[in-house]
Amino acid sequence: MSRVLIVGAGLTGSLCACLLRREMPNKVIVVWDKSRGAGGRMSTSRSPSDASCIVDLGAQYITATTYYAKMHQNFYEELLAHGVLKPLVSSVEGEVMKDGGHKNYVSPTGVSAIVKHFLKQSAGAEVFFDHHVTHIYQKGAIWEVCRKGGAPEQFDSVVLTMPVPQILQLQGDVGSLLEKSQRQQLEAVSYSSRYALGLFYKAQAHIDVPWAAKYISNNPCIRFIAIDDKKRNLESPECGTSMVVHTSVPFGIKHLEEAKEQVEPLILEELNKLLPGLPQPDSIKCQKWRYSQVRSSVADCPGQMTLLSQPLLVCGGDGFTHSNFDGCIESALKVFDVLKHSL
Repeated sequence: MSRVLIVGAGLTGSLCACLLRREMPNKVIVVWDKSRGAGGRMSTSRSPSDASCIVDLGAQYITATTYYAKMHQNFYEELLAHGVLKPLVSSVEGEVMKDGGHKNYVSPTGVSAIVKHFLKQSAGAEVFFDHHVTHIYQKGAIWEVCRKGGAPEQFDSVVLTMPVPQILQLQGDVGSLLEKSQRQQLEAVSYSSRYALGLFYKAQAHIDVPWAAKYISNNPCIRFIAIDDKKRNLESPECGTSMVVHTSVPFGIKHLEEAKEQVEPLILEELNKLLPGLPQPDSIKCQKWRYSQVRSSVADCPGQMTLLSQPLLVCGGDGFTHSNFDGCIESALKVFDVLKHSL
């Protein structure tokens, strides 16, 4: 029975696993991710002292344009039917309106629930965390994949869905398989970098602002703030409130190589200037996003790049489309189409 390895348990990888399970139930599907949990840049963090107090450190909400709401209607309807998505009813100050109208959605239990839903729908897939792929070798008609601190394993097909710079860093045979034009296309992909700060508060702490989320303009440090429970319309006196702060890209780039412990007080200082009188947080989580959003994707947005057809080695993710929910869906569909014709 053929084994398919999907590297990356973000949205593209989890949906690939789901589509494979639904349409090719006889395949052995294995998912590896270097992190401690699923989500990728759809990351949700919990307060160490209150599991009901959560904050989205990556994607904040899903924006469906009229075009993609129709194009990916079945995925939106599935997530809405399972309660994974619901309409965003709270105000987002400073939001740039998309042409042609759009709808915004939030996830009541955190945006990582979207990824976890698709992993759950790939029931039977073997999902492993703390599996950091370092080398990929072609051994005849199979791939031998090596990871940090573990024995090499063999697979019939491999799907790479991590950020493009991490694909280029892989050792083994990947570099020699890249055609010159492919390497140039991958090297041209660029990402923004930023920090995210999650602040968790005790129950009944009050943050007195008239909005649930706000884009900040003309600030050198902070670009976006959300009161996360208010964003989900789930405020409750029994649960602690939470706040997320996203920095601007220039700030993120300036401090990218510094330790998070050095950057955190700089963000907090600026936050307290913007919102004086904030209560003292119970705990804080600082996240560095080296690869936050795709600024320049692979030319012509093909959705995937096949490095070798037999045995199949294919790359996907928003670096091959555009950096949002629908870009990841589009890439997963393109990768799955390649898998269908290969397996």
